[in-house]
Amino acid sequence: MIITLTANPSHDRTVALTDRLERGAVQRAESVTSQAGGKGVNISRASVSAGVPTLAVLPAPKDDPFVLELLSAGIDCRPVTQEGDLRVNITISEPDGTTTKLNSPGPEMTHLTRLAITETLQLRAGEGDWVVLAGSLPPGAPVEWYADLVTALSTTGARVAVDTSDAPLKALVDRLDIAAPHLMKPNGHELASFTGHDGDALEADPVAAARAARDLVARGVETVLVTLGKRGAVLVDADGAWHASPPPTTVVSTVGAGDSSLFGYLLAATQGRKPADRLALAVAYGSAAAGLPGTTIPEPHHVDTTQVAVTALDLTQGD
Repeated sequence: MIITLTANPSHDRTVALTDRLERGAVQRAESVTSQAGGKGVNISRASVSAGVPTLAVLPAPKDDPFVLELLSAGIDCRPVTQEGDLRVNITISEPDGTTTKLNSPGPEMTHLTRLAITETLQLRAGEGDWVVLAGSLPPGAPVEWYADLVTALSTTGARVAVDTSDAPLKALVDRLDIAAPHLMKPNGHELASFTGHDGDALEADPVAAARAARDLVARGVETVLVTLGKRGAVLVDADGAWHASPPPTTVVSTVGAGDSSLFGYLLAATQGRKPADRLALAVAYGSAAAGLPGTTIPEPHHVDTTQVAVTALDLTQGD
C-alpha cells in the first residue's frame, strides 16, 4: 500500500488556451477542466490506476466535494476535519506545452489538525510499503512539520518519501541528521536551492545533478531521485548513480509530471525491481504525464519503458 499525505490539497483548474498567453489581453480558452488535486492525491490516483492499494490522508471536511470526488474515483480517503475552504490552483496551458501556475495559499491549519493528521499517519503507516509526504505546507503549519513527521514515522516500519520545496525542503535538509527520509525527490532547481549550485546547470548536466544528490546520500538519505525535465532524471544511492533519458514526447502539460515520476519509482520499488529499473519506470511515467493534457495522471497503458535509456554514472571522475 502507498499512503499519501497531501498537506495542502487544492481544486486544480486547468485553462487550455488556443494561442500563446498574452498579458493584459482578452483570450479565448479551448477548454477548462477541474479536478481534486495535490501531489499526494496525484500519486494516489496513479496508484488506483495501477491497481496498487492506496490511502489518501488530507485536511478537509468529510463531506467536502473534494473528498467525495476522490471517493467516487475509487481513492480511499482519511480526511481530517479542518475549517475553511480548500484552495483553488489555476494552471494556464499554452499550445506548445508552456504552463503557468497560479497557486493560492490555502486555509489556516491549526495545531489540533496537525496532531490529528500525525496520529492518523502513525496509526496507518504500518500497513503501507511507503508513506509519501508531498507538496507545500498550508498557512499555520511550521516549516519543520515534514521533518517532524519523518521522525514520528521512524518507528512504524514504513518507508518515507518526501517531495516538497522552498522552506519545508530546506528545513528537512537542515535536520537530516535526525530526520532523513528513505527517499527524496527534488527537481534540479530544488536541489540547487540548498546545495549552492546553479539550478539551470544541474538541470542541464545529469552528472552534476547526481554529484549534488550524492551529498544527501552521505547525510543519511537512502535514495535521491532528481527529475531534470527534458533531460530525464538521475537516481543516486549508496551503491551507485544512474541517468535515464526520456523517450520522445510531445509535451502537452508538465503539471503532475514530477508526481507521476515519483509514483513510477514507488511502483517499481514495491515490485522489488533494481534501482536502474526503478529509474526507468519513473521517467516513463513522468514522460507519459507530460504528454497528457492538464493534470491528467497516466494509466499503465500510457507508460512505455522500452524507449527509456538508462546508463550508470561514474561520479569518481573529477573528484
